[in-house]
Amino acid sequence: MLEFNKENFQEEVLDAKGLVLVDYWGEGCEPCRALMPAFDELSVAYEGRVKFGKLNTTQDRRLALSQRVLGLPTIVLYKDGARVGECIKDNASRDGIVNLLETHL
Repeated sequence: MLEFNKENFQEEVLDAKGLVLVDYWGEGCEPCRALMPAFDELSVAYEGRVKFGKLNTTQDRRLALSQRVLGLPTIVLYKDGARVGECIKDNASRDGIVNLLETHL
């Protein structure tokens, strides 16, 4: 699982070809922590088709805000560097992520 941060976000997400799914999470966010096992499981299921990674918004708040992440949990799908979909709040679930991915694969 990739860990995105301000040093590698441009290269790994915005300049990347193909699909990149970013889990924006925060250290004090219990729903974020509850979603992590499903996110990790899906990263294995979609390996080779989608790049998965996490960004800790507690450590990279400005980067998260620059990507219009205003609440948690937020899962954002990028295609060729462009934001093409997201799962936020109640939709940020295993089923929500699968639906998002299947729409863009």
